[in-house]
Amino acid sequence: MKNLKIRFSSRDAHKQEFYSTLRHRIDHYFTENKRTRFFTAEMVVKTVVLLLAYLVPFAAVLFYDWAWYMAFGWWTIMGIAQAGIGMSIMHDANHGAYSSNSFVNRCIGHSLTLIGGSVYNWKLQHNLLHHTYTNIAFVDDDIADKLILRFSPHTPTKWIHKFQWVYAFLLYCIMTVYWVFLKDFIQFFTYQKEGVCKGSVQEVRVSFVKLILGKLFYFFVFLVVPIWFLEKEWWSYLLGYLWMHNVTGLILTVIFQMAHTVEETEHPLPNEINQIENTWAIHQMNTTANFSPNNRWLSWFVGGLNYQIEHHLFPTICHVHYPAIAPIVKATAQEFGVPYLQNDSFIEAFKSHVTTLKRFGG
Repeated sequence: MKNLKIRFSSRDAHKQEFYSTLRHRIDHYFTENKRTRFFTAEMVVKTVVLLLAYLVPFAAVLFYDWAWYMAFGWWTIMGIAQAGIGMSIMHDANHGAYSSNSFVNRCIGHSLTLIGGSVYNWKLQHNLLHHTYTNIAFVDDDIADKLILRFSPHTPTKWIHKFQWVYAFLLYCIMTVYWVFLKDFIQFFTYQKEGVCKGSVQEVRVSFVKLILGKLFYFFVFLVVPIWFLEKEWWSYLLGYLWMHNVTGLILTVIFQMAHTVEETEHPLPNEINQIENTWAIHQMNTTANFSPNNRWLSWFVGGLNYQIEHHLFPTICHVHYPAIAPIVKATAQEFGVPYLQNDSFIEAFKSHVTTLKRFGG
C-alpha cells in the first residue's frame, strides 16, 4: 500500500511564513501587472505549433510513400513534437493551469489521449503522488525503481545498478512505448490495489472504461488505419513508430529526471510518527531543482519544466509566467534562508543527473 498518510511539519512558524509571504508576493505580481495566471497568446501559438508538428508529419507518413530516411525524418519530428505536447500542453491542462475554464482544461488535457496516455492515471501519478510526496521513496512513483534502474538512495541496490549510468538512457528511450502499451493498464490496477484510487466503485469502473476507449481510439488511428486500411508496409511503419517513441521517451525522461534526480536534491523519509520534518513548501524547495533558466528556446519547448521549483510551488499557474515569477521566488527564498537549487546550464544538470545515477548505483 502507498503511504498516503505522510504529513508535513507545521511547527516552524518561520518556515510557514515563507510560503504565505511568497504566495502574497506572487498574487501581488499578477494583480499589479494586470496579468492572468492562465494561457496567453504565446501559449495558444505554442499549442497550435506543437499539435501541427505532430499531426502534419503523421499525415505525410500516411498518405505518401517516402524513402526510408525521409520517413524517419517525419517520425523524428513527430517524436520531438509528441514530447513537446506532453511537457507544454497536456501538462498544464491536467494541472488546471492552462485555462480558468475547467472544460477547456479537460479538452486540452486529452491531448494526452492523442499521444497514447491515460489522463486518469497521469493525474494520480503526477498530481497526487509526485507533487505531494516529491522524492519520497515508495510513494513518489516518478522515482520508483524501474526494471534495472534505481532512482532513490532508500531502495535495495543490485549489482547491475553499478552500470546504470551507462544503460539508463537506452531504457529511457522505451519509456513512452511501455507507457502506451502496458504501463497504464498495470498502473490502473496497481493504484486500485494500493488505495490510490479514492473514487467509488462506480467511478473507478467509469474511469477504466474511459481508459479503454482512449486506448482503442489511439490504437485505431495510429496502428489499425495505417496498416490495415491504408496498407502501409507494416514492418517499416512499425519501425518508424517505435523510433518516434524512442525520441519522445529519451526527451521526456531526461527532462523530468534533471529536476529531481540530481546531486543537489534531497530524498527525505518520514520519521517515526509518519511526518516529514519540513513544511510542504520547504520540502519542495529541498527536492526540486531548476536548470538552464536563461535558455529561452529550451524553456519554450519543455513547457517551463526547467523552472521546476516554480512549477512545484505553483502548479496551477501556466508555465509561460514562470520566467517572470522566478526572480520573486528566488529572492523570497534567499530572504528566508531557504535553498533555491539550480544548475545554470543543461550540461551542468545532465552531468549532475549522471553523477547521481552513479552514486545510486552503489
